[in-house]
Amino acid sequence: MNEIKQKLAVLPDQPGCYLMKDRQGTVIYVGKAKVLKNRVRSYFTGSHNEKTARLVSEIVDFDYIVTSSDLEAFLLELNLIKLHDPKYNIMLKDDKTYPYLKITNEPHPRLLMVRKVKKDRAKYFGPYPNAYAAAETKKLLDRIYPLRKCDVMPNRVCLYYHMGQCLAPCVKDVPKDAYKEMIQEITDFLNGGHEYVKTELEEKMYKASEALDFERAKELRDQIANIDQIMAKQKITKTTDFTNRDIFGFAVDKGWMCVQVFFIRQGKLIERDVSLFPSYGEPLDEFTTFIARFYEEANHLKPSEIIIPKEVDAEMLQQALDIKVHAPHRGYKKEMLDLATQNAHVKIDEKFNMLQRQEERTIGACEELGDAMNIQTPLRIEAFDNSHIFGSDTVSAMVVFEDGRPRKKDYRKFKIQTASAHDDYGAMREVLRRRYQRVVKEGLPLPDLLVTDGGKGQMEVAREVLEDELGLDIPIAGLAKDDKHKTAQLLYGNPPQIIPLKRTSEGFYLLQRIQDEVHRFAINFHRQLREKNALTSQLDDIPGVGPKRKQQMLKHFGSMKKIKEATEEELIAAGLPKNLASAVIAHFLKK
Repeated sequence: MNEIKQKLAVLPDQPGCYLMKDRQGTVIYVGKAKVLKNRVRSYFTGSHNEKTARLVSEIVDFDYIVTSSDLEAFLLELNLIKLHDPKYNIMLKDDKTYPYLKITNEPHPRLLMVRKVKKDRAKYFGPYPNAYAAAETKKLLDRIYPLRKCDVMPNRVCLYYHMGQCLAPCVKDVPKDAYKEMIQEITDFLNGGHEYVKTELEEKMYKASEALDFERAKELRDQIANIDQIMAKQKITKTTDFTNRDIFGFAVDKGWMCVQVFFIRQGKLIERDVSLFPSYGEPLDEFTTFIARFYEEANHLKPSEIIIPKEVDAEMLQQALDIKVHAPHRGYKKEMLDLATQNAHVKIDEKFNMLQRQEERTIGACEELGDAMNIQTPLRIEAFDNSHIFGSDTVSAMVVFEDGRPRKKDYRKFKIQTASAHDDYGAMREVLRRRYQRVVKEGLPLPDLLVTDGGKGQMEVAREVLEDELGLDIPIAGLAKDDKHKTAQLLYGNPPQIIPLKRTSEGFYLLQRIQDEVHRFAINFHRQLREKNALTSQLDDIPGVGPKRKQQMLKHFGSMKKIKEATEEELIAAGLPKNLASAVIAHFLKK
């Protein structure tokens, strides 16, 4: 705190960005400020809500970068968030992808349904309410407009040509004007001109009917019905123009922010996007940053116009995004903005109790463990477990829980290399040494708590490796099990003592989840290794069958059972020479 106080005293009164760091030197939050001195000092003075207080409790250092303007600070903040991916900044998850229709920018264009918008000079339309609506729209347009369907141009005409759904550019010269006219009509259709296309189809239907071509008339009638059905799926709003716009409303309560985005396409409200996340900075600043990152990092096509509340700096957003940004005071746009804001308030109220419960089960459980053990809140916990059967195929596994949740990308598996069979302590010693030598060497984050799946003996092994060999100061805990192999006691200290935890407490439930998860992960790894060894060992005694042949046979047949049942002809078809195929048959006949 003394170093922080000294830095706070010399902060400039200029705009810029600040980077908050934890004890590992990791950037955990990036923010922007019109006046750095005031904004950064505010974190270390006065009272905060629970979430901001948690952020501040992890800060042990900060850096800052001075900029020449608020806009420059805003753009720098976006780049720094992308660079550092701080855990306390808004995490935009690109899992809410919506389908778009795309006309490719190719000599012979295609109509595709995609979920990613790229800068490839193609035409994109959407987003659509759901994949079914987009697929049905594409199917309809495919029947009406004979654009190319093949990914790769064939050397002869395909079925689509005979169905009248392709102009066969693979064997015929198609004039550019023909494509230009079709693309324009598809564009008009998707931009609200479907009534014109519907009228044309009706005229063709009547002509086909008069010519007694009832099959063609029925096909055209079905296409008209499809247009009515697909376009009716979109909720019509009060607007009379066809401008594509996104409307952003937000609400903040108890350290949480909810942002609602309404997608207006061709004058219709077709979909909404809901994002709910913890808020650690000034609400307006975080809301503005969210909008910019919404288009920069997530998969959303920029509209012609964005509607935002009047409190937001529209001019700065407009310069940053190069989109028209409007803050209405009255009229239809203001009504839609109020509706988005109202929905944000409803959503944040609806979700708050559930989120509070999740917090108690995750970070709240970590805090409870920290208090019970009298250590700093263990936000990152690494747990180890060994698995073997009568000393064979011994393996070890590590799982990581961060903020009370599994962090599966940090899980690790270990094959025991030096420890002898039945030596659980030796296996634990080897794994911990391998793991934390690498952590030190590569500068990886250290855990706030290490958990061994065992009692005092495993804890002492961990202490010898971490403290005596590597000089690391990491709290070490042990989980003792009862006679039913269930989590029973938490051990901590030197010598280890039982830490009293109620079995109904969130801290105890967290330990149970960690112990069950590391055990599951170790058992699965051991089972995979044992099955692999069992499969390949049956082929080891056949002369001429080496590692490549084993892999070739298993890949072809898929299982050992099918290899055993294969005929000589099937083995030859799998790529084995005749003499080797005969040897495989003879080997399994002996068994």
